[in-house]
Amino acid sequence: MQRVCFLLKVRADRLDEYRERHAAVWPEMLEALSVTGWHNYSLFLREDGLLVGYLETEDFAAAQAGMEATEVNARWQAEMAPFFESLDGARPDEAMKPLTEVFHLA
Repeated sequence: MQRVCFLLKVRADRLDEYRERHAAVWPEMLEALSVTGWHNYSLFLREDGLLVGYLETEDFAAAQAGMEATEVNARWQAEMAPFFESLDGARPDEAMKPLTEVFHLA
């Protein structure tokens, strides 16, 4: 199982709305994530907008490709893009660059 961690930056003026959106993620989005191999997926948000994402998956590239092929992901990413800083034209899911794991205690 691959453990994946990534960072993004939520705009300071959108923090409350970002939290609200994630308190009510669409059921079809949750189902798509599960079916495409996203497990133990968590998002942590710091008050300055730093977003830390963590998930476990058998194959991150395959999990990303699986989500990219879904219609619900296209809608979700389009709605979420304005919440983030520094995407440089990429969708939020395209901007997820995994961090290198340097230590793990099992």
